[in-house]
Amino acid sequence: MAMKTLDDLFVHMLRDMYYAEKQAAKALPKMAKKASADVLRDALELHQQETEEQIEKLELVFEMRDLKPRGVTCDAANGIIEEAKEIMDEAQDDNTRDAGIIAAAQALEHYEISRYGTMVAWANQLGMKDAAKIFAQILDQEKLTDAKLTKIAEEQLNKQAA
Repeated sequence: MAMKTLDDLFVHMLRDMYYAEKQAAKALPKMAKKASADVLRDALELHQQETEEQIEKLELVFEMRDLKPRGVTCDAANGIIEEAKEIMDEAQDDNTRDAGIIAAAQALEHYEISRYGTMVAWANQLGMKDAAKIFAQILDQEKLTDAKLTKIAEEQLNKQAA
């Protein structure tokens, strides 16, 4: 798809995030299963549920635009998820694995935070106030998840891994 306008770029980014969220929804249960700390497992399982809700919210934006929900390959999300798999497979110590899982999960959160911040701005610029509100809700969830993971890492798991 040629991206000649901000609207074209918006649709591309919407599809990119739809793909990224779908991939995250597949990866989070695997990460939770590999987590040894209950607090981390619980956080990942909660975010997996939130991710499913976020996918539904993205589908609402597709509906607003009279578009069929479909993704475009997001190499960034794929790379982050692949790195998470490597960490989970290669870490031989449970605490080290948990610290690595947090790092990988936060890398994905940071990607999503940057994209959703952009999507809020673009939706507002394009006069799509309802879509902007949806993206802002998702952005807030992503920021809360990132903060929760930081707290888990700093107060518990990084110390155990050290």
